[in-house]
Amino acid sequence: MSAPELSVVVLSWNTSAWLRRCLEALAADGTRLRRETIVVDNASADGSAEMVERDFPWARLVRNARNEGYARGNNLGLARARGAFLCTLNSDAAPRPGALDRLVGYLRANPGYGVAAPRLLFPDGTVQPACMRFPRLSTALFFDTFLDRMFPGNGVVARYFMRDVDPNESRDVDQPPGACLVLRREALEGVGLFDEELWLFFNDVDLCLRLRRAGWRIRYVAEAEVVHEKGASTGRFPRFVVEWHKNRLAYYRKHYGPLGSFVVKLAVAARGIEEFFKIRRLLPQGEARRSEMRRLRQALGEVLLGRRPAEAR
Repeated sequence: MSAPELSVVVLSWNTSAWLRRCLEALAADGTRLRRETIVVDNASADGSAEMVERDFPWARLVRNARNEGYARGNNLGLARARGAFLCTLNSDAAPRPGALDRLVGYLRANPGYGVAAPRLLFPDGTVQPACMRFPRLSTALFFDTFLDRMFPGNGVVARYFMRDVDPNESRDVDQPPGACLVLRREALEGVGLFDEELWLFFNDVDLCLRLRRAGWRIRYVAEAEVVHEKGASTGRFPRFVVEWHKNRLAYYRKHYGPLGSFVVKLAVAARGIEEFFKIRRLLPQGEARRSEMRRLRQALGEVLLGRRPAEAR
């Protein structure tokens, strides 16, 4: 059997309904490419793996014994992929017909590009702005802190979210939407897989930055469309906020060194102070307030001091 031209790696964690929609969309896409689909299930408890085995036998299933996170989960699928082009596709994303072919076609026609990504649409068909610029030190100080609220519409956050560009236009970008990335194998092999220290967040940002530094260009292709149910999996992850701050800190430490680590910790500490006074304002004295204060202390200790989470002790 000849090697596939495109390998699609779909990572899933407790998103059975969305995973079904994703695989049905792939099955309905009359591609001319030789394509393989690899589903990596991160120990779902909702019957996702069983559904794939039963209803989508054409997909290769990788069952993880535990939730390995986004970076390692995708890496396990990519390590098994045989295609010249590799697609990481979130389980809550459903490509419209021809979308993946267009992305592969763009990379074939433009050898200087290592990544191509589609325009994302909400389920109602409206455009989901998803491209971003690489975060700077100033981004850590403004995003999700009192500075952003004090200076609404500030240029730091506007730059980060690319509010000055039209998401309906194709263009070169820093960081395209991570829900669907088509990568040239040569480019990925040159820089390495996802950084597994970035367990859930910022791993796609890190990968794109490494690709750019290696000389590869990154293209947002608005003509390729993928319907995306934003946050269907991560939004239900109970440690979402703590993991986001931990992964952000690791990213800044990796790319900005001690100064980056200091700036992020400063921003986290400021956010923690805000939460402290918010809890005192909203909750009366009693067990509910004490419980929230404990959770806040544990979260800050885990992010700022590197303490192990309570459930892992």
